[in-house]
Amino acid sequence: MRLNDATPADWDRLQKDAPAVEKKATGLEAWMKAAHDEASEAWHEEEEDVVNNPEHYNTGNIECIDAIEESMSSVAFKGYLKGNCLKYLWRYDYKGKQVEDLQKAGWYLNKLTMMVVFENDGE
Repeated sequence: MRLNDATPADWDRLQKDAPAVEKKATGLEAWMKAAHDEASEAWHEEEEDVVNNPEHYNTGNIECIDAIEESMSSVAFKGYLKGNCLKYLWRYDYKGKQVEDLQKAGWYLNKLTMMVVFENDGE
């Protein structure tokens, strides 16, 4: 199943079958959560969401990522997502926007993960 073909019932079933697990963070985990919360707060104060909804990728009737996906096979698109994830991880320490690049890597990884989840749903 392709990610774009998922129905609300598919999403509900996935959420029921694999609910989020919350655990109490300690030590390094607590520090990382605090850092993430601080970054998220700063992130939401910005006008444009440059990770999840950058204006320059939404200028037509279809979002750029959707057009790219439609132009490729599933295997090719997963490779594209993996490559972009690696790109942002590779350079996050060099551009001066560490948190933003890590969030972008996470965005691509989340999209790749959801694609794999839905493709493996029939197994």
